[in-house]
Amino acid sequence: MAAQDAKPDDDWSTTVIVSSSLQDHEVIACLQNQQHKIRFSESVLTGSIIFPLSGVAFLLANAQEVLGTRREAIFDIIQQFTSIHRNSFLVIVAALHGPEEWDFIFSIQLRFLGSNLKVIPTHNSVETVKSILTIAKATSKPHLESIRDRLLQAKMYIVENSPVWKTLDRI
Repeated sequence: MAAQDAKPDDDWSTTVIVSSSLQDHEVIACLQNQQHKIRFSESVLTGSIIFPLSGVAFLLANAQEVLGTRREAIFDIIQQFTSIHRNSFLVIVAALHGPEEWDFIFSIQLRFLGSNLKVIPTHNSVETVKSILTIAKATSKPHLESIRDRLLQAKMYIVENSPVWKTLDRI
């Protein structure tokens, strides 16, 4: 099944706070299979997945359910989510992102332009898990420092070996 298809890149695991409404969701089963510590909470917004050590939060939304709801009601939920979480992501899951879904995503982007909300369209649970884990891992403290160090080393290497810098040094 799809829950078994999502394989972790390495042994990285973390604590995840999840809305109780997602208790039987396939995304949560994937996270549990990858040895992440799942803590269910009634006090977080419905559909929320929070990585406290990474400082990121995700709001899962099924495109079909969202399209069947009034836009203003959805916008209110998203507004509440972004006001609580500094680094927030809206994950819209649909098997196929057709014109209606893209129109909805565009309206969200217009409505929340300039806010801290990022929208991630995904097609299934495996893709959702890969996306949220990539972001959570990249923003976790140890990995963030490692990424910064590698970027700094790459920058120094480029500057040291750049023909432009060598030409400028000769001038």
